[in-house]
Amino acid sequence: MPTTKISPVHNGPLRIEGDFEIVDPAGAAFGLAGRTVISLCRCGHSASKPFCDGSHNRNGFSDTVVARELPAPKPKL
Repeated sequence: MPTTKISPVHNGPLRIEGDFEIVDPAGAAFGLAGRTVISLCRCGHSASKPFCDGSHNRNGFSDTVVARELPAPKPKL
């Protein structure tokens, strides 16, 4: 069983549950205040990026999520 579960929400954010750390591009960790569940913005309108603030509801973000297989990675040259 994985220690982290990531679930894209229909018309909403990425929900992350479990044991995880979120860092900025420089590698500094965000202070999550002990949270084990958070949502990351997918719509691009959140005022608290990378975290979701519910802006997807106000801006009409629409994206239905369906699991699928990814193609094999291209070989590195």
